[in-house]
Amino acid sequence: MVCPHWLSFILYNPLRKAFTDRDAVLREAGVGKDSTILEIGAGNGFFTEMLAERAKFVYAVELQEGMVKKLIRRLGKRGDKVKIIQGDVSAYEPGSEVADVCFLYYSFHEVEKQEDAVINIVKAIKANGALAIFEPTIEVSRRAMDKTVRMFEQKGMAAETRRDGIFTRFARLRKR
Repeated sequence: MVCPHWLSFILYNPLRKAFTDRDAVLREAGVGKDSTILEIGAGNGFFTEMLAERAKFVYAVELQEGMVKKLIRRLGKRGDKVKIIQGDVSAYEPGSEVADVCFLYYSFHEVEKQEDAVINIVKAIKANGALAIFEPTIEVSRRAMDKTVRMFEQKGMAAETRRDGIFTRFARLRKR
């Protein structure tokens, strides 16, 4: 279930900020100062604001209009480094090889048409670019994460690293 915009305070609050090492997440994802990022499921900007500070440019895709409005307010002056796209990644085609890193944090399991989304995401990642998928263990089983990784592998990505933590499952893949 997609988190409705009126519940967005659970996505961005002091407790979550205290318990989520966003710097470590972005390092693990492979985000660098020269990176162009495709963020899927930007929500109200919990990671988007940091991506805008650390990367060269961010394409932030968000499905819900209410979240997009909150994201615009949150970004403020950092918004010049972010292009916000309101839409579903399974229908939105970002273009060919536009991103060094595609960043999905707790979002891919909410995509309805995952196979279509995989095609668009892989197409958008540059050669040798990275795909970083973080999913909540409470909602995504190991088997479901394996299925997600396989879908991307079948479209030209190669698994680079995997880990299962208490709260998060993570996979980083690289475009062959």
